[in-house]
Amino acid sequence: MTHVSLSTKITMLLIAMTTMMSNVAIVTALPHLKDYFSTTENIEFLSRMMITLPSLAIAFLAPVLGHFVYRIGRKKSALIALFLFTIMGSSGLYLDTMNLLLFSRFVLGVAIATLMIVSTSLIGDYFQGEARHKFMGQQGAFISLGGVVFVIGGGLLSDISWRYSFAIYTIGFILIPLVYVFLNEKVIENFKIEDDTQLNSNLIPIYFLAFLLMLVFYILPTQMPFLIMNHFNASGTMAGSIIAMAFLSNGVGALTFSKIKLYFTHAQIYILGMCIVGVGFIAIGLVQNVHFFFITSPIMGFGGGILMTNMTAWMLSRTHSTQRIHKSAYLTSSLFLGQFFSPIFFHPVVSYFTIENFFTVVGIGILTITFISFITFKKRIIKQ
Repeated sequence: MTHVSLSTKITMLLIAMTTMMSNVAIVTALPHLKDYFSTTENIEFLSRMMITLPSLAIAFLAPVLGHFVYRIGRKKSALIALFLFTIMGSSGLYLDTMNLLLFSRFVLGVAIATLMIVSTSLIGDYFQGEARHKFMGQQGAFISLGGVVFVIGGGLLSDISWRYSFAIYTIGFILIPLVYVFLNEKVIENFKIEDDTQLNSNLIPIYFLAFLLMLVFYILPTQMPFLIMNHFNASGTMAGSIIAMAFLSNGVGALTFSKIKLYFTHAQIYILGMCIVGVGFIAIGLVQNVHFFFITSPIMGFGGGILMTNMTAWMLSRTHSTQRIHKSAYLTSSLFLGQFFSPIFFHPVVSYFTIENFFTVVGIGILTITFISFITFKKRIIKQ
């Protein structure tokens, strides 16, 4: 197999890390933003749209952007996307109207979607088999670590000024020369010939499972702060620390994936991962002391790390090299659709059961549905 240089690997890991920055970097700036634009009508709603718009752009435009990347190439697409990522991501440093800020967040979503498509398709180009699984685990861990750094860094900067948290996006200026020098557009040719019998052009079931995964996993950042801060009266710092711990365990789960894949199929890993997430939800729901969240939330994070790495590996294993860009785009769209619909889908569940019972109910629901699915599709799951 052709050797992939350390510089190229680091560049790819840094590109993947930027995908965490669609939302988390400016979360702590939103309360300050509402104060600064206090005279703006519907500022409560508009400030929340700062978080939602990038996800919307990614979810709905990723399939179109896949065709764009295919036409002009991965390297050029990455360079254009990083330029937009830096200029639009850091817009809070210099823009002074809410409408322009919202527009910049939407374009940021377009840039991040492009980077995700490039990142995923290049993994298929550069790596194969166990080496691919190992690198994807490293990538998942790197993304999770980036989430922790961006949450903490954004919080520290926003305490100085709400504008300063947007400065984190200027990391794009560092990545542009790295991509230009180290990212190789050429597909590595001396892989083993792909087994066409393992390829399947119908990936809708995988996209649907990816959507369900993110629908469930995104409960962590969208619902858990309310449980910690409202029910347990804990501080925002405490809530951020607990979620950061879950992100760290997410990275550990991603690193574990390559080892688990030696013994289980992708379908079996999905069942296993969902069971871990379900147990994590129930454990979170049973907590009576806020400090125990540091033990229970990592269970859910660990399961999520395995699952997210598994979804990308599963898609790549069923995709021919000529289709990687397009299929990666649809997977990206599926994941962010799940992210977008998660708070909408679960809002009535929270309203009915209350936030303190919500996690236990969802955990039991996940385990029940997973068990029924396993029994129903047992033969297919064992074969895949």
